[in-house]
This record gives sequence, C-alpha cells and structure tokens, in this order.
Amino acid sequence: MSRSGVTVADESLTAFNDLKLGKKYTFVIYTLSEDKTQIVVKETSTDSDYDNFLEKLPENDCLYAVYDFEYEISGGEGKRSKMIFFAWSPDTAPIRSKMVYASSKDALRRALNGISTDIQGTDLSEVSYDTILQTVSRGAGSH
Repeated sequence: MSRSGVTVADESLTAFNDLKLGKKYTFVIYTLSEDKTQIVVKETSTDSDYDNFLEKLPENDCLYAVYDFEYEISGGEGKRSKMIFFAWSPDTAPIRSKMVYASSKDALRRALNGISTDIQGTDLSEVSYDTILQTVSRGAGSH
C-alpha cells in the first residue's frame, strides 16, 4: 500500500508479468480506479511503434506505463531490450491528480520486479524516443 492508501490491483501485476515473461504485450498503461483506491490496467498493447505509445499519454492527466523498449546498439552488438517504467504527470494535469499519482507511484513501482529504467515525464520531450534511447544506451556497451 502506498502513502496515499492506494493498492495495486492483481490484474496490474498479471499484465506486467505477461509483458515481462511472455512478451505478450509491448506496453501496459496503468491508471487509478474511479474511486482512487487501486492502480488498474487502462490498456495493453502489442503495438511496437513507439510513436503510437506516446499518443496514448494524455495531455491533461497522469498515468503510469511500462514499455518494453527495444533498441539497436551500434557496433553490431544487435538488439537489446529494457523494461521502462513511466510516471507521466504533465504540467497541465490537475494538482490533485498529480499529488495522488506521485504518492501512489511507489506502491506500483515496488510491485514490478525487473524494471531497468524509471522515467518521470512532464512533457513529450522528456519521453521522446531519442531521449529514452539516450537514457537506456548509457553504459549499454560496458559490462
């Protein structure tokens, strides 16, 4: 349970595990239930087009997402993939929504094992493909 009293719904963990283990999805988007007591699955997708994922981020509301980000490493090392956790909280979202999402994030984040990178996004430039690629590739060639 989070500081806000919000819990993570079982379906949220199931969807994450399906994404992580079975590659059933490319991303999972989470939202708060209508009564603001649980973090639930808003949407799952197998669409690997990152721009289509970005279009799902609301302009005036918060959400969480996990994206299985695949990318190429220069030098012929091939494809890599990293699980990225997004806490989307645009500047234009209502303050109350931003506060509840901020105080509930840890409950979801702690429940999701296997995330390699956390991204806090307040506008699209912070979650653009190039920004994420730069973030995940830092140190990718070093073992």
